Amino acid sequence: MSDTKVAEDGIEVNVTLDAKGLSCPMPLLRTKKEIGKLASGEILQIDGTDPGSRNDLPGWCSRSGHEYLGEKEQSGYISFFVKKG
Repeated sequence: MSDTKVAEDGIEVNVTLDAKGLSCPMPLLRTKKEIGKLASGEILQIDGTDPGSRNDLPGWCSRSGHEYLGEKEQSGYISFFVKKG
């Protein structure tokens, strides 16, 4: 996937959401709920196993005014990083 945005190293995360094992639409619904608790500028890390999140999270960020910082492949899951707008 050449259009995948890879997150930079050293992102300072404020909150981590464990969405591993959840399938669409649950990772996005949990992300929406969790991001609502953060202050503007804070960063949420979403750890998930649903490949659909690769499309869902960046699209949702662009529609809702948050900044999608990218993703990182981990061992057995993917970490996504979202900065609250």
